[in-house]
Amino acid sequence: MVKLKSYGLGLALSLGAASVATTPTLAADWQPQRPVEFIIMAGTGGGADQIARLMQGLIEKKDLSPMPFIPINKAGGSGAEALRYMKDKAGDDHTLLVTLNSFYTTPLVQEGLGVDISEFTPVARMAIDTFLLWVPADSEISDFETWGEQVTEMKKDWKVGGTGTGQEDSILFAMLEAEFDTDVTYIPFPGGGDVAKSLVGKHIMTTVNNPAEQMEFWRAGQSKPLVQFTDERMESFPDVPTAKELGHDLVYYMQRSVNGPPGMSPEAQEWYIALFEEIFNSEEWQNFCDSDGLTCNEFSSGEDLGQFHNEQLARHKALIEQVGAEAITSE
Repeated sequence: MVKLKSYGLGLALSLGAASVATTPTLAADWQPQRPVEFIIMAGTGGGADQIARLMQGLIEKKDLSPMPFIPINKAGGSGAEALRYMKDKAGDDHTLLVTLNSFYTTPLVQEGLGVDISEFTPVARMAIDTFLLWVPADSEISDFETWGEQVTEMKKDWKVGGTGTGQEDSILFAMLEAEFDTDVTYIPFPGGGDVAKSLVGKHIMTTVNNPAEQMEFWRAGQSKPLVQFTDERMESFPDVPTAKELGHDLVYYMQRSVNGPPGMSPEAQEWYIALFEEIFNSEEWQNFCDSDGLTCNEFSSGEDLGQFHNEQLARHKALIEQVGAEAITSE
């Protein structure tokens, strides 16, 4: 079969050292006057939820805001609930959205949603996250090729899990289905935490969890990774091969960014950029990135982040057209 190529989506990841420039003071003319709604477009326990709550904790610990940040999960409709909520909050300087790649895919797949992410206010890209293929620790499958042979043989009897439909997990499984010319059963869950628990509970056979979502179970000896979908092996998983080195051109990343609603004031945007840059450069954040397999070498904000979003939106549109919308939305 002809293999689908170029799944990396053109993410240019800077491998240089993280910026250590002095962060501008947060004592600007504008500051939050009421609690900030910190909307998470995924369920509890997943990567986005963990990252949002870590950032919220650092904001409180470092006394970076005169008002608290309140994490609120809105996972409905593969993040559609959160996106629609943000659109309806246009002009609000006290609402932020923590995103993942469903920031791009959900509006593309759900055409009637009426959300154009290019209208949102880009604040800060905090990390580039990664994916691995996971099975229960006691699975007889110990390598990627054997996994491919098994799913090719079992097809719909092979049950996999991921976050929602039309999101990054279902896209990656659609890529895997095309690569091995098979058709598995995809079961959607509200968040990555639920997906990880379902794997170790053996309600599903495979996940493509981000490292942070499976790390606890992996360290406890309850799950094992077979392959990573990165350009090179991560330091966190030096013994796990990449799909590329095994001859499969399967590379896929996920952005972790913070964005405001349409029409946020420039003063508020600048204040939030300075806040998240301080978090990004903190020892706590960089240590988290190192331990959980995230790439946090380059801080992006404002117009640069907006351009990045537009590029990724176009690339996800092309990818959806390549694998077929039905392949990533069927349940």
